[in-house]
Amino acid sequence: MSSESSKKRKPKVIRSDGAPAEGKRTRSDTEQEGKYYSEEAEVDLRDPGRDYELYKYTCQELQRLMAEIQDLKSRGGKDAAVEIEDRRIQSCVHFMTLKKLNRLAHIRLKKGRDQTHEAKQKVDAYHLQLQNLLYEVMHLQKEITKCLEFKSKHEEIDLVSLEEFYKEAPPDISKAEVTMGDPHQQTLARLDWELEQRKRLAEKYRECLSNKEKILKEIEVKKEYLSSLQPRLNSIMQASLPVQEYLFMPFDQAHKQYETARHLPPPLYVLFVQATAYGQACGECEAGREEGLWEQRPRPGGTGSTACRGKLPGPAQKRSAHRKSSQPPRQDKMLSVAIEGSVDEAKALFKPPEDSQDDESDSDAEEEQTTKRRRPTLGVQLDDKRKEMLKRHPLSVLLDLKCKDDSVLHLTFYYLMNLNIMTVKARVTTATELITPISAGDLLSPDSVLSCLYPGDHGKKTPNPANQYQFDKVGILTLRDYVLDLGHPYLWVQKLGGLHFPKEQPQHTVITDHSLSASHMETTMKLLKTRVQSRLALHKQFASLEHGIVPVTSDCHYLFPAKVVSRLVKWVTIAHEDYTELHFTKDIVEAGLAGDTNLYYMALVERGTAKLQAAVVLNPGYSSIPPIFQLCLNWKGEKTNNNDDNIRAMESEVNVCYKELCGPRPGHQLLTNQLQRLCVLLDVYLETESHDDSVEGPKEFPQEKMCLRLFRGPSRIKPFKYNHPQGFFSHR
Repeated sequence: MSSESSKKRKPKVIRSDGAPAEGKRTRSDTEQEGKYYSEEAEVDLRDPGRDYELYKYTCQELQRLMAEIQDLKSRGGKDAAVEIEDRRIQSCVHFMTLKKLNRLAHIRLKKGRDQTHEAKQKVDAYHLQLQNLLYEVMHLQKEITKCLEFKSKHEEIDLVSLEEFYKEAPPDISKAEVTMGDPHQQTLARLDWELEQRKRLAEKYRECLSNKEKILKEIEVKKEYLSSLQPRLNSIMQASLPVQEYLFMPFDQAHKQYETARHLPPPLYVLFVQATAYGQACGECEAGREEGLWEQRPRPGGTGSTACRGKLPGPAQKRSAHRKSSQPPRQDKMLSVAIEGSVDEAKALFKPPEDSQDDESDSDAEEEQTTKRRRPTLGVQLDDKRKEMLKRHPLSVLLDLKCKDDSVLHLTFYYLMNLNIMTVKARVTTATELITPISAGDLLSPDSVLSCLYPGDHGKKTPNPANQYQFDKVGILTLRDYVLDLGHPYLWVQKLGGLHFPKEQPQHTVITDHSLSASHMETTMKLLKTRVQSRLALHKQFASLEHGIVPVTSDCHYLFPAKVVSRLVKWVTIAHEDYTELHFTKDIVEAGLAGDTNLYYMALVERGTAKLQAAVVLNPGYSSIPPIFQLCLNWKGEKTNNNDDNIRAMESEVNVCYKELCGPRPGHQLLTNQLQRLCVLLDVYLETESHDDSVEGPKEFPQEKMCLRLFRGPSRIKPFKYNHPQGFFSHR
């Protein structure tokens, strides 16, 4: 039975009969407590331990009575019913006792809970008081800390040292007898001295401001004078332009060009200065030769080169020198230097960042007002980063290198600002329009005309090692994919701009060096002229070779016999992959002489039924680097250098003994002379071949060449060396 039901139950009358001996009370007790009682009051008087013992005793009695009732029922009998009823009454009395004990237990539980709740409320109240006290303690500690950490304004003032204070301060402020022993009075005295000094400085500052205003007024007056002088000078310069043109003194043009050069980036500026200086030096040397002030003499230690040496100046020469000193330096007619691009964009690169940010904010505000822009995707952002990475400087330097045949090599130099490298684009123009042969398609193409100007410098990858880390950030694999638009970053281009990139470790900051550019300028200009002349010579030769004509100049006729029967019937260009797949070119491929920067051609020489195939490797450095021939003869089977020693000897005559075929300098006839020598060698090979007696009829290739000896040695090498002017062939 629950405690709530016990609260609603009415108080019961105490009965003495039927109650256990422990619960009986005397009449005097009952009269003192009254006629009625409450179980809540009885709980305080009873012992819980005795109630527990009573509970155990009652349970045991109930078990005993139940066992006896069951035993009586099982035995049966006439008197069993009376005994069972008696024991049932006793069991009911015990049940009543258990109910009362249950109610008392619930009442005790409720009282225990009430007491626990009251104790908990007291504990909470004490804890709240403790928290309040702790908060007050913490607040007091903070206030104490603030007081301890308080800094006065005078501590922020940088006062003079004590030695200087007592040395410079007057006695009425320093008061040494008082302040030496009292730190507080000492600080007050130092503050007074600081105030006095600041008053003096303020007065001096006002005097300086007045002087500044006077000077500014004088500056304004002089500025007005100079501003009025500038238009007059401009008018004078404009009036003198016809005189400058007549006297060949382009002061104004040179001044404008130098003003534009101020906005060039450092590498392009170095290139501009060094190229201009080189052109002026060549122009003055040429002018000196024309006026007789210079003579050519061979340089010590070299052949064919010249140097300038001055003669002893006479009166006329002194007047000429004086006239030259008043004129601007002459520019070489064969080399012209110019600057191209937008100067305004170059100036905008050096604007302060605040101005650019204001402009960007204004433009963004206008765009937001007109339309809502979508956020760019990741691919668009990456493309923008790549474009920014490969951005060129707005200004570029143009070099026009003119050759003796009036052909011009146009070089445009660019500077990639973020990559810190220079690139170049090349274009060749001729005085007359050239008929381009099919095989000469790559000779003058901008992509390959300057390839390998120096050995190994193909211009397909960046020379700056630091660029690879920059490419990884924006997803650029190699610079090879962008050279057609940006130009080729050749190493010699970097050197002309004074850029030097060490290979050991990448450097993000590279300093331009004028001496590096000057040391490579003359050599590079000569190589460029030689490259253009050799390519133009090859261009003309290929036009004849495609028509089956081997052009041989009159200077080289002595290298060949008067009659050459074999003739060139085919001259075509082939791809690098096709060359490597030929079975008779494996030796060249394995030796590493067939690079992808070379040009490859196939020549076919015929005489009768004999056909000689020649695979030619033309190095970009032709004619300083000779072409390489590999031969395959189709006559009475296929013969190559692997199965015929005479074919190997023919290749040696063309490839090894090429110096005999160079002709007059600069040796641009080497390729055609090699082809003509190849035709002569085929004639010698076929005419000296032994005749088969079993075959009737005349000999297919009658001997027309005079040979001292047809064969030599166990390998029966034929005489391939032509001796001029005797006109016979012999062995080497």
